[in-house]
Amino acid sequence: MKLAAVGSNCIDYYEKLEGGKAFPGGGPVNMAVYTVRMGGEAAYIGHVGNDEFGQIMKEAIASKGVDISHLSVRTGKTAVTQVDLINGERILGDYDEGVLADYRLTEEDIDFIKGYDVVVCDLWGKVGGQFRELKECGIMTAFDCATEPDVLESQTAIPYTDYVFFSVDDGDTSENRELMKSICAKGPRLVICMMGEKGSLCYDGNDFHSFGIVPCDNFVDSMGAGDSYIAGFLNGITEGNTIEQAMEMGAQNATETLKYFGAW
Repeated sequence: MKLAAVGSNCIDYYEKLEGGKAFPGGGPVNMAVYTVRMGGEAAYIGHVGNDEFGQIMKEAIASKGVDISHLSVRTGKTAVTQVDLINGERILGDYDEGVLADYRLTEEDIDFIKGYDVVVCDLWGKVGGQFRELKECGIMTAFDCATEPDVLESQTAIPYTDYVFFSVDDGDTSENRELMKSICAKGPRLVICMMGEKGSLCYDGNDFHSFGIVPCDNFVDSMGAGDSYIAGFLNGITEGNTIEQAMEMGAQNATETLKYFGAW
């Protein structure tokens, strides 16, 4: 798979870890790195600031084999998320979006993305409003709504998204199934609900498909697990696997990410 990841990036800053430790991350960035980890190709398209964190971000992404030819440096601060870690579960705190506040894809970016199999963005990526243009260019699209599929940014992107992902804490409920049906009715090919330790659920417009988890023998940090799932699922589905096989690939990839601190 060739994945174009666009929009948000951020430094995940663990204030209580080793006196303060910064890890490069952000949903689309993570998905790009995980795609390369699985043997695919990926590019990240976005902004970083001209600060120390921006330089860390650029060098770290490039070191993982991700194409950063369309990663630009702007005057200002790189986005930062404050993170706490409680029993391995990451708790997200304040978020400063820095130079991403006014982010948009350029026409040059869109022409570049046309060379990829699928483009993915998340709720914080500022690109939801451009998904219609991406879709009209014939580009396969994926969008991560996080826990907020009903907010404006998600609702703007959903009608022009092939693969919609969102996350819940309460598992496979009738309410979540109805939500998946309502999302699918707006246009997506597949709607995928990620349920953490309760596995995942996928709706294809007719049937629901479910998959559990791949057990982790050394759970350290849940940061990036959902992004890993998305990268694994997209890799599986774009390579012609069944929905169940793609869900298993997502779960396997997520388990690898649980074994270390930070997203990657």
